[in-house]
Amino acid sequence: MIEVIPSINETSIKDIRNKIEIVEPYVNWVHLDVYDGTFTEHASWHDPNNLIDFNIKPKIEVHLMISDMDTRWQDWALPKVDRIIFHVEAAHDPEFVLNKIKEAKKEVGVAIRPETDWKKLEPFFEKADLVQTLAVSPGHAGQEFRPEIIEKIKHIRKSYPKAIIEVDGGINLETGRQCVEAGANILVSANYIFGSKNIEEAINNLKNL
Repeated sequence: MIEVIPSINETSIKDIRNKIEIVEPYVNWVHLDVYDGTFTEHASWHDPNNLIDFNIKPKIEVHLMISDMDTRWQDWALPKVDRIIFHVEAAHDPEFVLNKIKEAKKEVGVAIRPETDWKKLEPFFEKADLVQTLAVSPGHAGQEFRPEIIEKIKHIRKSYPKAIIEVDGGINLETGRQCVEAGANILVSANYIFGSKNIEEAINNLKNL
């Protein structure tokens, strides 16, 4: 079964908590988008201190769309954070960042923008817990899925059969099915899930693709 992780992309910790409460009964993970205008055009919620007293059932992965990851990774290595995803384009030395996150006893994902060649991920397939390809530009939710991502997933799956591939951005039943058929293991979705009249059904539909 496909792992489905709701993406929560908000500007306040209150809205983040509200969305987590909605999906908490149905998922094992939640995905918190973090961007502050350094790696993206706009900013979302991006204060790690807000997570210090978090007490929720699902595990948390933070998707850090922020620059200077060589030093800023450590701000997010918090007890409540289980997985840190960072962008290879946002680090001077991505391998250093990966190793440091591992040393902090966190799972680590390495991500790329839609326009970045998938081969930029090659040094990390054996070390990272997952690789992520964004199917939209880094930043706000609701963007249109970029279909060229499908070929990227196929190349990764063919070259690295054991890789855990997460796809984030523009995921609904149609695009999710394409990603799964191409070889994706994890689907991260925001609008399809939170815009549904039946949250549980929407999540299960994606899981069963």
